[in-house]
Amino acid sequence: MRILPFLALLFLLGACQPAAESRGTGAPVEFHLQTAAGPLDGPAADGQVRLLFFGYTNCPDLSPTALATGAQALNGLTPAERERVRLVLVTVDPERDTPTTLQGYTAFFHPLLVGASATPEQTIALAKALGTGFEKQAPRPDGSYFVDHSGSSYLLDGSGRLAATLPAGASPQEMVAAIRSLL
Repeated sequence: MRILPFLALLFLLGACQPAAESRGTGAPVEFHLQTAAGPLDGPAADGQVRLLFFGYTNCPDLSPTALATGAQALNGLTPAERERVRLVLVTVDPERDTPTTLQGYTAFFHPLLVGASATPEQTIALAKALGTGFEKQAPRPDGSYFVDHSGSSYLLDGSGRLAATLPAGASPQEMVAAIRSLL
């Protein structure tokens, strides 16, 4: 009888571990984003693996945490591996996040991290294609606002297919392992 609570505890502890949710066999994810350096379209014509984050520069918690973790993951790759990977922050707040603003923000985390924007309709379509969403909250009395969004990251293989969804809280080592599985 005592074994049942112990087994239940083991099951619950195992469920707490962040792990990549594999998707992998769908159609390539199409997108058209704008960066400070020009357009960034998907799927990648050069076969680059892409790790996408949804967030915004005024986010107080999820975005900086995810980007710092992504930057640590980039640093965990070899220089040759880094050439085959692109980390992209897709803004969910294009009203405030211009490509130039995004460039300055992402450079703080890692020089290879790219900030990108699109029309609200394009961003919604991309989020939906990746199985996520976001929602702008009502403005506060001072005019500021928050945008609710996921802390997950979305790994696209070299063909532009969603290969894995890494949950918020995934470690840099988990990101490196997921990226390397596609290189």
